[in-house]
Amino acid sequence: MMDWAPVVVGVVLFVVLSPGLLFELPGTYGRVDFGGLRTTGKSIFVHTLVFFTIFAIIILGFEVHIYTGA
Repeated sequence: MMDWAPVVVGVVLFVVLSPGLLFELPGTYGRVDFGGLRTTGKSIFVHTLVFFTIFAIIILGFEVHIYTGA
C-alpha cells in the first residue's frame, strides 16, 4: 500500500498558497494583495515558510494517511 497523503496535501497547499494566485503576503502594493498575479522575493519566501509549516502540521501533527492499492 502506498500513502498518498503527502502528495495530495502538498499539491493542494501548493495551489492554494502560490504567491499571487489567491493572495500575496507581503503584497507588492500593501501588506496583502488579493489576486494580483504578481510575486516578489519576499512573498515567495513567506509563502514557502507558510507552506512547509502547514504541511508539517497536517502530515506529522494530525497523522493524515490516504492508502491506495492492494
